[in-house]
Amino acid sequence: MTGTSGPAREPGDLGIDDLPVRDELRGKTPYGAPQLDVPVQLNTNENPYPLPEALVERIAERVREAARGLNRYPDRDAVELRTELAAYLSRTGGHPLTTAHVWAANGSNEVIQQLLQTFGGPGRTAIGFEPSYSMHHLIARGTGTGWLSGPRGEDFTIDVTAAVAAITAHRPDVVFITSPNNPTGTAVDAETVLALYEAAQAARPSLVVVDEAYVEFSHRPSLLPLIEGRPRLVVSRTMSKAFGAAGLRLGYLAAHPAVVDAVQLVRLPYHLSAVTQATALAALEHTDTLLGYVETLKAERDRLVGELRALGYEVTDSDANFVQFGRFEDSHAAWRWILDRGVLVRDNGVPGRLRVTAGTPSENDAFLDAVRELKKEQSA
Repeated sequence: MTGTSGPAREPGDLGIDDLPVRDELRGKTPYGAPQLDVPVQLNTNENPYPLPEALVERIAERVREAARGLNRYPDRDAVELRTELAAYLSRTGGHPLTTAHVWAANGSNEVIQQLLQTFGGPGRTAIGFEPSYSMHHLIARGTGTGWLSGPRGEDFTIDVTAAVAAITAHRPDVVFITSPNNPTGTAVDAETVLALYEAAQAARPSLVVVDEAYVEFSHRPSLLPLIEGRPRLVVSRTMSKAFGAAGLRLGYLAAHPAVVDAVQLVRLPYHLSAVTQATALAALEHTDTLLGYVETLKAERDRLVGELRALGYEVTDSDANFVQFGRFEDSHAAWRWILDRGVLVRDNGVPGRLRVTAGTPSENDAFLDAVRELKKEQSA
C-alpha cells in the first residue's frame, strides 16, 4: 500500500502517533496507488474511455433537475436508482431482481464497509483468499473486524479443499470471494462459491460476499443467480469500471431483501446525494453504449495477454480489465524500468509480478514497447 506523507510538520506540531488513535491503526498508511505525471497511466484499473458526449449532456440535464431541489434532502432510500440497478442486473446478470434485492452506496467500498459494520465488528472475523483486494482487509480493520488470510493455489485460484478447511477451522462471520480477483484477474467458478457457502453455513451461519467489481469484463457469466435460495449470499458491484464512472463513486449489492434491510441499520442518513443519484441514473440510460466500450477493452485485455505470453512472460489468466504478469527477480526494478519509459503500471506486492490495466490501443502499444525493451535488457 502507498500512502501520502502530508505536509511537513512544524516544531511542536502533532503527528498521528501523538493522537489517541486505535492501536491497530498505528503505523499504518492510507490505501492508494501512486499517481505520477506520466504519459500513460495503467495502474488503477480505470476505464480509459471518457463518457460519450450524449451521456455527458444527459448527466447535465439530470443534475440540473436535481439542483433545483438541493435545499431538500435526497431520497434517503434511493428507490428510483435501486429500481434501475435491479433492472440492469436482471437484464445482464441472468437472474430477475426487484428493488428490494438491491442496495446502493458511495462506491463498492462503502457497500463492503456497511456489510462489515452490520455483520462483522469487534469479536467477529472475516476471511479473504489472498492475494486479493486489499480494501477487504483494510475495511475489516477499520470496522474492528478480525481478519483471516485464506490460501490460494500457485496459479492464484482458490484451493477449494484448503479454503473449506480454513472456514471450518476458523468459523468466520464473513467470507469474501473476489471474482474476478484483484490483482490476479482470476475468476471463480460457481462450484467453488457453492462449496465455500455450504462450508460457511455449516461452520456458523455466515455472510458470504462475492465481489464482482470487474465481472462485466469476464469470459464467464455472473455468479448472481447463486443468490436464489441462499439468503446469506451477497453479490457486490460497482459503476467505476465497466460504466467508466470511477469519479462517480457508486457501488451496489444484490442479496436477499433481509440483507438490504439489515445494512440500512448502519447506513448514514441520506448517504447518497441527489447529484450522485441523478448521475448514476443518467449512466444507466446509456448502458448499451458503455458496455460496447467494455467489449473493446476485453479485446485489448486479451491482446495484452497474448503479446506478453509471446514475449515469454508468465501471465495469469485474466477475466478483468487488467493483466498480472512476470516473473521478475526484482519486480520493483522492472516497474521502474517501465515507468522510465513513460508508462505507469502497478507494483502491488505480489512477489515477482506486476499488474497492467488494459488501456486504449495506443496506450497498450506504449506499454508493450516498454516491456519488449525490458525483455531484451533482461536477456542481454
